[in-house]
Order: sequence, then structure tokens, then C-alpha cells
Amino acid sequence: MNKHAVVAAAACAALQAGAQPVTEVVLRPVVVTPTPGLAQAAFDTPASVDVIDGAVIRGAQLQVNLSETLVRAPGVVALNRQNYAQDLQISIRGYGARSTFGVRGLRMYVDGIPATAPDGQGQVSHFDLSSAGRIEVLRGPFSSLYGNSAGGVIALFTQDGGPGQSAEAGTAFGSDGTWRLNTQVAGESGGWSWRFNAMRFETDGYRDHSEAQRSGFNGKLQYKPSGDTKVTVVLNAMDMPDVQDPLGLTRAELEANPRQASPAALQFNTRKSVDQLQLGAIVEQRITPADTAKLTAWTGHRSTQQFQAIPVATQAPPSSPGGVISLSRDYQGLDAQWTHKTRIAGAPFALTAGLSADELQEGRQGYQNFVGTQLGVMGALRREEDNRARTFDQYLQATWTSASVSLTGGLRHSRVSFDSRDHYIRPGNGDDSGSVAYEATTPALGVVWHVNDTLNLYVAAGKGFETPTFNELAYRPGGSGLNFNLRAADSRQWELGVKAEPAPRWRVNAALFQARTSDEIVVLSNSGGRSTFQNAGDTERRGIEASVDGKFGQGWSLLAVGSLLDATYSSGFLTCIAAPCTSPNTQVAAGSRIPGIPRSSAFVELAWKRGGWEAALEFRHTGKIPVDDRNTDYAPASNLFNLRLGAQQQWARWTVREFVRVDNVADRAYVGSVIVNEGNRRFFEPAPGRTWLVGLNAAYAF
Repeated sequence: MNKHAVVAAAACAALQAGAQPVTEVVLRPVVVTPTPGLAQAAFDTPASVDVIDGAVIRGAQLQVNLSETLVRAPGVVALNRQNYAQDLQISIRGYGARSTFGVRGLRMYVDGIPATAPDGQGQVSHFDLSSAGRIEVLRGPFSSLYGNSAGGVIALFTQDGGPGQSAEAGTAFGSDGTWRLNTQVAGESGGWSWRFNAMRFETDGYRDHSEAQRSGFNGKLQYKPSGDTKVTVVLNAMDMPDVQDPLGLTRAELEANPRQASPAALQFNTRKSVDQLQLGAIVEQRITPADTAKLTAWTGHRSTQQFQAIPVATQAPPSSPGGVISLSRDYQGLDAQWTHKTRIAGAPFALTAGLSADELQEGRQGYQNFVGTQLGVMGALRREEDNRARTFDQYLQATWTSASVSLTGGLRHSRVSFDSRDHYIRPGNGDDSGSVAYEATTPALGVVWHVNDTLNLYVAAGKGFETPTFNELAYRPGGSGLNFNLRAADSRQWELGVKAEPAPRWRVNAALFQARTSDEIVVLSNSGGRSTFQNAGDTERRGIEASVDGKFGQGWSLLAVGSLLDATYSSGFLTCIAAPCTSPNTQVAAGSRIPGIPRSSAFVELAWKRGGWEAALEFRHTGKIPVDDRNTDYAPASNLFNLRLGAQQQWARWTVREFVRVDNVADRAYVGSVIVNEGNRRFFEPAPGRTWLVGLNAAYAF
């Protein structure tokens, strides 16, 4: 039983006994992401970290996209592309905004298993929200202790099984032929506990040529043979066949008809298929009262096939990789961790040390997207290579906590190596095999001043780095081989923060931060479906984040989060804007905004909950977003209002919940996301007007 349930049960018991009503206690959430190996209250960490509870994740939501939930964390921008052939566009403090394939610049985890590959590219399509217990979002310097691609960390934890045993089924359906169905069983018996969830999702899509379907399974099995040992096994599977890709729209196409697909999407029947199977195991063993060991192991397979809108003529040169991408990825890894707890100078001290090794083996093929005059079909082979990425990291972190001051420091050394073996060698396309390795040491240090029981002030600083991903290495200017001249980007970050509880049941968090990055990886050219990348000069991200969360009156609550971020290129650089172009020739001026990043974002929720009923009004703001490095166009700012209404009934062993929500109540026209530096100026991915969603969930406790 979780802590909130314990408090509620205690209150009910007291009322039944005729005692005075128990004052509601709002507990401080406990997190593990900022300090691996050590659980501590988020209030006491020298880092910006937010916890989103499972009840919030599942409440009156579609439970398919992380963008439904991450809006509650300041500093996080999660843009729903309305295109399930492309991953969500997720950035934290501006890191990750320019990604056009997967999630980069961030580290992603599900139940301690990395959802980010060794090359720094992450995926979120297998995140199971219907069985989630919580999501932790870490921003700032301490995310650098997670190694390559650490602008921030998003970690999802599946809810444990129990108490007792239960079975439930849920569904939601709404606008544009959207529906979701999931079934779940959970329970505990003896030392065993389990939770298994299966889901099915389908949509016709808001835009033409945007139909999608997804099937998924998420399972978590735990065994505790004793109080000193816990074994957790997690299994996750996901399948997305032939998801249609409407591509982005030009400014003229957007203004003419935002629901249309790009003509090129219809011509080539652009689409994407993905399937993934992943297995992980975590063994935790308390060796002595002061020492604990933890071993995490994982393995998985992910395959992707994507049909692109590459013109036939563009595929004529021998070096062209074609218009169909086929990837087969096998990955595995180990993380061994040891934690020792003692006291130094009369105060608690904890030391965590660990080793982590991760490997990705990728088979990459490219094919023509035509056969004769028929377009949108797999044609002749044009690329074939075996790629491998490996990491080997060593890390150390220590925390010392006194009554007035807490100190947390960490150090991580990472080595990331890439190797490619080319098997497609033809006249005009030579052997593109090669290898490259990157190394970095990333320290972080934080200090918390415990002013009193309800006020903490902290400062933190750290260094981070990001290697190119395989998709950024995939092409070099003027050739099809890997671009091994790319360097890793290095960042230096600091933040000042305050965490306060100014009144009972109220919390306030705020942070002022700055991050400077050298050798930022940016687009060199983008044409014919091929992006090449280069290292620019310096960039700077600086801003402020704040959140207010509290309860008042009879069942009322307020959550308000907001961020202001100035993300710019500190020095100018040259880029390409037209094809063919293998040598940059157009200036990007110093002071230009980094594309894909809004300067402002906010979320406000005013909610009421009492007697099995709940209602809420939501407000979401996203500032205007530059679409390319030269800031030649912008997606306009958007201000949206959403409404939701829910109810819950309990009959004996049954618990039934219903909800209805209306998004974009005012039916505003807006752009949901942008495709950064798109070579054909198809930057814009429009979002729907007013939409509705109705849901029902029924659970039976055995």
C-alpha cells in the first residue's frame, strides 16, 4: 500500500471510531533519479526533480502519449506531432528540441531499464502509461551523472502489484476515430507480486494519411524471498505496423488546409513500422545493515522500417542510400551498483559506486522506394552495413546530510565507441567502414541549505556531454558513409533553486539556471530525406522555472508551472540551405535562437474533487517556436483551454470510473510541433481544433 493510501485509511479508521477528523497530510514525494542507489525526499535534493503520480497519469487521459503528462513538469516541452510515425518531440531546458528521429539529448528509463541506446537516441513509444506508478523528471546539472546525452532524465516506474489481487479493464474513445482498450491484472501472494497490462490503440488521425495502430504489453514480476533480497523481472513488447506519415506542411499548405497531408506523402505512401521486445532483471541484495548491492541486466530487439518521400531522381547516384530505411537493432547491458551507508561527523553519509556497460548492434539497410514506375514500394538494395555502439562507464556519488546542510557530489567517466562495417561496395560507392570513440568525465556538485523544516535553498553545478547518434553520423557531406568527423558536444551547467512549503498543503519550487555548450551538433544540410550534421560554436541556455502546487477550501486544488528560456547560438556558423550543398555557405548569425524551443511555456490546472466527483479546467501555453537555425519562420504561440469531468463509484468489490474531457475548448487553430531545419521547408505539423474523449474503467478486487 502506498503512503497516500495509508494516510487515507488512517483517517477513515479514526472517523469510524468516533475520533476527531484527521488533518490531511500531504507527503513529500520520494525520488531515486537524482541520487541512484539512494531514495530521498525530492524536497531535500540539490536538483530540479518532479514526480508525477500514477493516478494523475491515468486520470481522464488517453494514456498513450507522454505529452499528456509531462506538461506538468516545468522546463519540459513535450510536443505531440499528431503523427505516430514520428516520436514525440521532447526537450528539457532546450536539450533535445532539434531531434527529428527519436528522442535525443535526454536519458529515458522504464523500471530502471534504459530506453536510450548507447549512441544517445531514445524511444518512448513503449512507455506504458496505463500501468505507471509514477514518472520522475530530473533537470539540470545532476542529469550529467547519467552519461551520454544527459540534458535531462525521464524515468517511468511501473506500479507494484497489490495489495490483494485485482483485475480491471479500461477504454477511451473520441474524436478522429481514436480509441484505446487496456486490460490489467495485479496482485500479491507470499513473497510474490505482479502487474501485467495489455493495450490496443487505434486512430484515424487528425490529418489525412495519419492512421495509426499500436499494440503493447508491459509486465512486472517481483519476488522477495527475504527482507534482504528482492528480484524484479520486467517484460515489455510493442508493435506499430504501417503507421501512416503525413509529413510536415509548408507555410502555404498550412494556411490553405492544415488537415491535409503533404502531396509527397501521398505520392510515396510514406509510413513506418516498428516492433520491440525487451526483457530486464534487477536483483537487489542487502549484504550488511550498511551495504547494499544492485545488479541490473537487460536485452532487447527493435526493428524499424520507414518509407520516405525521396524523389526517384535523387536516388540515382551510386552513393544514395535510397528511400526506404530498414533497421534491426539488438541491444543488451549491465549495471552493477554498490551503496554503503554510515555516519561522518555525526551525520548520515551514503556512497554509491557502479559500473555500467551497454551495447547496440545495428543492421542498417537502405532500399529504393520504387520498382519501375510504382512508387512507395521496396525496391533495389542501396545500402547495407553493420554498426555497433558500446559504452563503458564508471560512476561514484556521495551524499552527506546534517541538520542544516546537505552535500551531494558525483563523478562519472564514460567511453562511447562507434564501429561500422560497410557491405555495400559498388563502383562510385567505396568502402565506408570506420570507427570512432568519445570519452568524457562529468562531475556534479550540489549543496542544500536547510533554512528550516519548510524552506530549502540549493546550488548545483556540473558538466555533461552528448555524442552524435547513429542517425546523425549516418551521412557525411558528399557521401553515404558515416560522418566520423563529428565531435561530442560538451556542456557546463549551474542552477540556483528554492523549495518551500509556505503553508500547509502548499509547495513552491523555483530554479534559475544556465547551460553553456561547446561544439553543439547542428544541421549542415538537409535535402532529399538526408540530413548531414556538423559542430557549431558555442550555445547558451538560460532561464527560470517555477511551480506552485496546493490544496484549499473544500476539495479545491491548484497546480501552476511555468518556464522562461532564452536559448541562442553564442557564435555564428555556416550552414547549407539548398541542394546540392556539401560545403556550408550561408551564415547563421550569433544571437539566433536555437530552433524548436519556445521561450515560454506554462500549464495551470484548477481542480475540484469531492464525494466521488471531480472537475478541472486546464490552461496550456506554448510560446512561438523558430523552425530553423536562421529563424526565417516561426510556429505561432498557442493558448489552449481544456475541460475534464470525472466520477467514481464503488459497489462491494467493484470500482468504476468514468470521465469526459474536451481539449482546445475554444477551437483554436495552432501548430502542435515543428520539424526543425526541414530541407523542403515542410516545417509545420498542425494540431487539431476542439476534440473530445470519453473513458470508462472498471476494476474488481478479489
